[in-house]
Amino acid sequence: MSVGFDPERFHREAVETDSTADVGPMRDLLVATLDRAGADPTVDELGNVVATTGAADPDAAAAAEGTHLVLNTHIDTVPPHLPYEHREEPPGDEEITGAGGGLTGDVVCGRGACDAKGPLASLVDAFLTVEPAEGAVTLAVSIDEETTQTGGAHLAERLDADGYIVGEPTGLDVCTAAKGQFEGTVTIHGESGHAADPESGANAIRAAAPLLQAMESYDETAGPNGHETLGRPILTPSMVEGGEATNQIPAECVITFDRRSVPPETSDEFPEALETHLSQWLPESISVEVALIRPDTPFPDAFATDHDAELVRTLQNASGGAVRPFEAATEASYFAAHGPTVVFGPGVLSDEVGAVAHSKREYVRLSEVRAAARSVRETVERLV
Repeated sequence: MSVGFDPERFHREAVETDSTADVGPMRDLLVATLDRAGADPTVDELGNVVATTGAADPDAAAAAEGTHLVLNTHIDTVPPHLPYEHREEPPGDEEITGAGGGLTGDVVCGRGACDAKGPLASLVDAFLTVEPAEGAVTLAVSIDEETTQTGGAHLAERLDADGYIVGEPTGLDVCTAAKGQFEGTVTIHGESGHAADPESGANAIRAAAPLLQAMESYDETAGPNGHETLGRPILTPSMVEGGEATNQIPAECVITFDRRSVPPETSDEFPEALETHLSQWLPESISVEVALIRPDTPFPDAFATDHDAELVRTLQNASGGAVRPFEAATEASYFAAHGPTVVFGPGVLSDEVGAVAHSKREYVRLSEVRAAARSVRETVERLV
């Protein structure tokens, strides 16, 4: 099935394909690549790409004691699109322009080079070069990891497996845990009045000061204890908005926050817990309401896979990388609710110069793309 697949060529075509606003062309490239290899891919109702090798029915394979593994990553990228470019060494603190970029060198620059078209090339290569004897391997590629993550959550509900490898830039380390990430608002309700008579209203902006202090103390008094792998959770106020006129007492003030959670805290329970904590810091004339932003879309909760899980040990032995937490939130959270899950792939989120993924200097080493493919292939061959 793998005859004719060139991971470096595929990676180049993928990075050259702009998938910042519309993943359609990138999905077409992936589907055409899998079709040529005889992988028989399908596109589900949300636009995710799914293909299975080995047992035609992964659920039947599991029932027959065969192992089913899922290889997942995403095809969308953050804006702006950056051109493809080869280099001998990683870029410094400059934006990739594509000017003067040749076709030699181990370093490939461009948007998505490491997040996550490098991991995608590795997973496709591994998927197309394994032939499970009894079990099954499913390649499941989502379409909106950088935004709403509805695709990954849908795949996790649909695919019941014995283990999940989620492709992200980890520097070939095996990442077994990650903090959750969700966003919300703290809305302070007061009463408007004339600024010349402060007693005529209840100033919502003034109430923001003690609430910001209360947010700082939340994890010391009401939040979860620190996690043995992920450490302490983080609550960060990120925006404050309020008021309508310079001579009016503001009736409302909104504090936007970013939450990085650790187990066992979930996004479902957090708003009520924070609201109860904050309410203790307010006078009767002021009320507070805590709500999640986009409550109708999924949020990645924190997860942690046992370091002794067979998937972890096998992939670590194959890659030689460290076992550690991942620094960012990913769709791995949704899969981890169903089985052992690791985050793994070529490239890094940041290096000694600064940010790499999502930055103006995004890059990956092709040698790492090949090494990641070998590691995943060896892991699948041992487990399936």
